[in-house]
Amino acid sequence: MRKRGKIDANQTEIVKALRQAGATVQSLAAAGGGVPDLLVGFQRKTVLIEIKDGSKKPSARELTTDQVEWHLNWRGGPCMVVNSVGEALAAIGIEVQP
Repeated sequence: MRKRGKIDANQTEIVKALRQAGATVQSLAAAGGGVPDLLVGFQRKTVLIEIKDGSKKPSARELTTDQVEWHLNWRGGPCMVVNSVGEALAAIGIEVQP
């Protein structure tokens, strides 16, 4: 039985920032089964993003068994794991000044 995905606390903030930067964003969180949280299009590139809540302890930010398996079996480009808005923007090629 596939587990339904859950939305991390910082997903709304990350999606908003990506869209403000000009990206198109499709949530895949409801797919569950280890599928990444976001499908992002920016400057004619497609990026898969797995969101982890950076405010949680490191052990709570680890990929689940389903996510690890999905990443290993994925034949497309890399899936970026991000913990914050800055990391999400960097994943699509936008460097944020600290």
